Amino acid sequence: MLPLPKQICILCASHEGGELGICKPCLNDLSWHSSPQCPQCGLISDGSICGSCLKAPPSFDATHALFSYDYPVDKLLQHYKYKETLHLANTFAALLTNKIQASTHSHKIDRIIPMPMHATRLKQRGFNQALEVARLMGNNMQIKLDYQSCQRIKYTPPQASLSLKERIKSIRGVFNCAQSLQGLNIALVDDVMTTGASLNELAKTLKQAGATHVECWVIARTLPKPY
Repeated sequence: MLPLPKQICILCASHEGGELGICKPCLNDLSWHSSPQCPQCGLISDGSICGSCLKAPPSFDATHALFSYDYPVDKLLQHYKYKETLHLANTFAALLTNKIQASTHSHKIDRIIPMPMHATRLKQRGFNQALEVARLMGNNMQIKLDYQSCQRIKYTPPQASLSLKERIKSIRGVFNCAQSLQGLNIALVDDVMTTGASLNELAKTLKQAGATHVECWVIARTLPKPY
């Protein structure tokens, strides 16, 4: 990816936005997900597999999350998705690429698959936010982008308004993978991982198609608030 021209910081409007569009002080203040965490689901732990994953293992094998879904990352992602601030895809892709490449427990990935969007939702929004980031990451990392093997075949209501039980029920059977992924290591790219229900169902579908290893690469992970 060619270096982006220096630009105004999207957060503080300084002229030191640099190639990422975020100045260094604002970048340092972002809600980086750097706490010890479960390597499988990304929730806070002592660095080992958490109790939830031991009790009910998800279909995905690992999670790499760049940020926790807190201010101002939540606002940045909302601008990206709903205000068509498409240049933020470059910022997110560059930062997430750096995170993955710096990881000491990342698998060799054969294909990157963005979270599929139903045709109805794609028509409403005009673009798939996960695909735009995945496309840039594929270029950055020289990994094949695959946005055709797996499709979202059922339209579902927005997941944000649903409980975990409702999310799991509504997402069941919504994906279809028409091609064999036998023996492949797959990275799923999405913007936000909340309960993980959608990513889990997609990972399950990919493994039914023969994938050996599936991990989640997400811009932000929703974390429970401490009481």
